[in-house]
Amino acid sequence: MAGKRHIAVVGAGAFGGWTALYLLRGGARVTLLDAWGPGNSRASSGGETRIIRGAYGPDGAYTKLAQRALALWKQHEARWKRQFFFPIGVLWMAQRDDAYERASVSALQDAGIGFEQLAVKELGRRWPQINFEDVEWGIFEPGSGYLLARAATQAVVEQFIAEGGEYRQAAVAAEDLEGGEWKALALSFGSHAKGATLAADGYVFACGPWLGKMFPRTVGPHFISTKQELFFFGTPAGDAGYDEGSLPVWGDHAERFMYGIPGKQGRGFKMADDTRGPEFDPTAGQRLASDEGLAAARRYLAYRFPGMKDAPVVKSRVCQYENTSDNSFIIDRHPASAKVWIVGGGSGHGFKHGPALGEMVAGLVLKDEAADALYRLERFKG
Repeated sequence: MAGKRHIAVVGAGAFGGWTALYLLRGGARVTLLDAWGPGNSRASSGGETRIIRGAYGPDGAYTKLAQRALALWKQHEARWKRQFFFPIGVLWMAQRDDAYERASVSALQDAGIGFEQLAVKELGRRWPQINFEDVEWGIFEPGSGYLLARAATQAVVEQFIAEGGEYRQAAVAAEDLEGGEWKALALSFGSHAKGATLAADGYVFACGPWLGKMFPRTVGPHFISTKQELFFFGTPAGDAGYDEGSLPVWGDHAERFMYGIPGKQGRGFKMADDTRGPEFDPTAGQRLASDEGLAAARRYLAYRFPGMKDAPVVKSRVCQYENTSDNSFIIDRHPASAKVWIVGGGSGHGFKHGPALGEMVAGLVLKDEAADALYRLERFKG
């Protein structure tokens, strides 16, 4: 390890774990920290599944990032002999206000991502389980699908350790990271081991919904963590029509953007409202779904999937989005310290990009280069 540049990465989620792995592969000595462990229930990378798709409206940069990420997901699946990606397709339903979808078509074409543009009659023929009332047309990406979240997050850290990285389950206890004058991170390993420090040549803070609290002046004004509720409904007995193989992942771009993943391995039919919920404390917040959220989910389910009208809830979950004010990621040096990088703001769409983002961030850190203007903090000054 002598002579190697030492980088500390705070946060072992989708952004931090992949960044740590690529920094290690780039020749750095890397220490990865997480307070509760990769894929834990407080983390935005916890839970079971996440969607991966290329449709991103006018944000062509994110379409291309998703394309690179998917290639890397597949590479690592082959390398590790484990499956994280399930290519069951993604269906995007467009209604009358379809500017987002029209822009997505152009971005998908530019990126060379395969898709079908389907009239509503064809949608009804392929997926009769869905009531396509109010839907004008759709985008179907046959090569997209969903990813295993917690399992993949944990696998990345396992591989990081196997390739020679150091992982510590510890919380950063420093109270003021904004000044840029500190020489080491103060760590807490719980009530039995306080007062430890970690000094490194560089630091990457990829701490998800805690990012705004750790950098209240630099990030806080442009960042909010929101409560998001997910529901899993039990599919009809003996009916595979609501499982993968019969349905793709779907998104309904109506007044409220709804999305879901068909049943797999007995977990139920996943459905969620992408609308930003109330502000939420990721450390102490009570992760209980609301009666109002469940009632709204039931109304939507009965409307769009009438065969599931009376389906029971088999599981519910509360997670959070760590939203930036413009929903774009933050990848930048701290303005007070060139050795400190801030990486986050997944804004509900970050997980899929993990390997491509980690590859990109590691390259920027090791080469001492600046991120694209899309991700830099200076965009918030306008």
